[in-house]
This record gives sequence, C-alpha cells and structure tokens, in this order.
Amino acid sequence: MTQRGSGILLHITSLPSPFGIGDLGPSAYRFADFLTQTKQSYWQVLPLNPTDQACGNSPYSSPSAFTGNALLISPELLMESGFLKKREIEEIPSFPAGRCDYASVISYKSGLLHLAYDSFKTSGKEREAFETFCKENEGWLEEFALFFVIKKYFKGKAWGEWEKDLRNRNSEYLERIKKNLQDEVEQEKFYQYLFLTQWLSLKDYCNKKGIRFIGDVPIYINHDSADVWAHSEIFNLDKDKKPLGVAGVPPDYFSKTGQLWGNPTFRWDRLQKTDYRWWLHRISHNLRLFDILRLDHFRGFVAYWEVPSTETTAMNGNWVEAPADDFFTVLLKRFPVHSFIAEDLGIITPDVKEVMDRFGFPGMRVLQFAFGEDSPAHPYLPHNFIPNTIVYTGTHDNNTAKGWFENETTPQEKKRIFRYLGKKVSSEQLPAELIRLAMMSVANTVVIPAQDVLGLGEEARMNRPSTLSGNWEWRLLPDQLTSSHTELLLELTEIYGRARR
Repeated sequence: MTQRGSGILLHITSLPSPFGIGDLGPSAYRFADFLTQTKQSYWQVLPLNPTDQACGNSPYSSPSAFTGNALLISPELLMESGFLKKREIEEIPSFPAGRCDYASVISYKSGLLHLAYDSFKTSGKEREAFETFCKENEGWLEEFALFFVIKKYFKGKAWGEWEKDLRNRNSEYLERIKKNLQDEVEQEKFYQYLFLTQWLSLKDYCNKKGIRFIGDVPIYINHDSADVWAHSEIFNLDKDKKPLGVAGVPPDYFSKTGQLWGNPTFRWDRLQKTDYRWWLHRISHNLRLFDILRLDHFRGFVAYWEVPSTETTAMNGNWVEAPADDFFTVLLKRFPVHSFIAEDLGIITPDVKEVMDRFGFPGMRVLQFAFGEDSPAHPYLPHNFIPNTIVYTGTHDNNTAKGWFENETTPQEKKRIFRYLGKKVSSEQLPAELIRLAMMSVANTVVIPAQDVLGLGEEARMNRPSTLSGNWEWRLLPDQLTSSHTELLLELTEIYGRARR
C-alpha cells in the first residue's frame, strides 16, 4: 500500500440479493465492476466467519477463526454448478428490503444448502475436488466440522457444558462421534468447500481487475468456539476450561463503561513456546482469502485490557503486556509487512506507536474523530497525516457521516468542521466533503464506507458498539448506486491521483 489508491468498505452481507442476505453471487461481481468503473484499488470487508444469533449476528463473534459463513454461499452459483435446480430457488420468501432478517435467512438458506448436499452425495459431482480440499485444509476443517456437529447434537449447548470426555477431547470419544455422525461431519465440510470455492472465484475476478481485498482479522476468539475447544492450552482458562480473564477495552469514545467483549485472553507465554504456531496458521489462512489484513484491535498485541471474568463491565480491568517485538519479528519473517494494516483506534499509548513505527505498519485515521477538540495538531486532521496511513470517513463501528453530523456533533464541532472546510455545508453535502478531504490528503490509502458514498443517514449504520440487537443488518438496494455516485467517485479518485492504473 505504498502507492496512492482508494477503495470502498462494504461487507458481503450488505450486497443486494433476492435471498435475504448479500452473498457471493452476481451482485458481488456487479459491485466489483463498479469498483473497476470508478478506478478503485480496494474492496474492504468485515470478517467472513460464521455468525451466531446469540451474539447478535456479529462477524466479530464467531464459533471459528478459520471457517467461512455458509449464509454467504450464493444459491444462483449453486444452480450454475449443478448442485441446485432452478425450481428450487424460484420460490423465495418475502424478505425485508434493505435489511437482513437473520432468523428468516438462516431457516431458508439452511434448507437450500441441505438440498445442495443431497445433490452432491447422489451425483458424486466435484467429489475429487472436495476430497482435495479436505486434505489441504485438514488442520482446521476437521476440528470445526466435529465441533459444529457435536454442538448441534447437544442442541446448541456450549462446549464448556458438554460431558467431560468430549469437553476434554478424549480421542476414543471423538472417534466414536466421527463414526456415528459421519454424514453430518461431511456435510459441514461440504459447506466450507462451497464457500471457499465461491469466495476464491470472486477474489480471482477482482484481482484480475486490479482490485485487492482488505480483510479483517479479529484479535480475539469466542470461548464457545472450535478454536478454544481444540487449543484450550493457548487461552487463559481455569482447570474446568472456563475463562479466568476476558478481553475488552476501558471506557472510551464508544462507551462510558468500556466494552466487555467476554472473549478469553491468550496465554502469550505458551504461544511463544510454539513460535506462535496457531497465529501463523491463522494469518497464513487469511492471506489466502485476502490480499491485505487489518489486524483488529492492534494495541492488544502490545498490551491488552484484561478483565476478571466475574465483572459485568470493562471498567475494572488492567493492562497486561504481550510479547509484541518477538511476535512481529516472527510474523514478518514469514509474511511481508505490506500485507498488514494496524487498527490503532481507541486509547493508543506511545509503546503501541513505537511498535508500529519500528515494524512499518500503517495505521488508521478516522475523519469523524478529527473535530472533537480545537487543536490544529490533532492527528486525525488531514494536514497532519503521513503517507503510510489508511484514512476512513468512518468505520463499521461509526455512524454514517450524515448520521454523525445530524445526531452526534455538537455546535462547537460543527463550527470547527465549517472552519476547516472554509464554508458551511448541509448534512446532505457533508459526506462528499469528507470524502474529498480524505482523497486530497497525503495518505497513501483511502477507504470509504459505501453508506458515505451514497450519502445515507443513521438508518444505514452498520453497528452500534456495546449493543446486541439491530446491528449488521443494513443492505444496499439493487439500484441504489446510480450514475451520479459513479461519476463523483471516479472524478475524486482521478483528481487526487488515486485512480488504479
């Protein structure tokens, strides 16, 4: 990311689709064509891992760090590849326009995927390719499929509540489960095969057009996940394998009581003894899926906020150091530094900046944070940017630019915005003005949420941190991106030297 470029942040679930949720089908390719038409260099997405209704459908709370979300599999592409018949995808329930109703989607798409698996079993189609996939991905695939099947067998019960032999992964018990539930285990593996096949096809299409994918790697893992079940020794658990300390962040911009994420923290001392094997495996896998990785909550690799598992808020935690120098030295021996972005938002101390500077990781700047105080030295004001930076008008955790301006800015902030722009603007005009500020800056990379390209208000917000319901639902309507959006984005991209060559 050493050359000037720009891109759009739009999660796959937010794409238009008749099937209730964005997927890897025709709309994804049309959006890639829009990026090509506007000479963008990047398409940024959120984590692609499976989501859980109990965790508010957040892509940052997943039962696996390696698997893909089967809800993103395209029924239209399954029909094209012969796993579904045309009539099987013609009767579509009435899904809400512009929102994702996860409960309805899960019920509907689970049925379609089951039909696809039945077709696979009876036809034998792609059996050889599937078996190759299973062999190549055995490390994570076997443990996830088994975990997911056992969890279903126990009607969703968390693994910490399973009977002792399964909880502790007694090999005899696991072999018996594999044998008794062989078909169900293969079914889960097949869904992962479909997901990866469709995803890599889309990635190849984008890469050939010069568009690179930026993916998001959450630092922490859910306790109720295949990863913690299979690798409990690298997490901070007690003798009953329950979390001792959990992750979060202290009070900040987003929450007065901090954010209590509840994920178990890592045992970095044990990771260090393995040369960070689990982390290297995870990064390697993700760099197959994406061209660039945003390391979410980067500061947690330097020092992390750990809260006793008995607490109900994140206020009473403490900072614990992680072996950042050693970890990143090992990481960068294997992967190039330009493969990573450091998500350095929130409370960032000098030691975090030091690590970023030493290793050359680019950080993030969010324009919505630039006007909260009257200081020309504020690091998020464009005149203070450095080239090795990724600039956003906002992220998935922020309101849209229009929604922020209308509902969150104080009169003093509005005044500072107008002074900085050199003119007064309306809430309708503000998103385009922020995009222009980002584009004209010296930062090498600019990423704009699709909602800000469209100039949408608070109704299009993707996530409200520290809330569990109503998030991750916004979706683009089929004809919402018009020729005027295309023309404006292309013009700004070309004027400020960010056009993909």
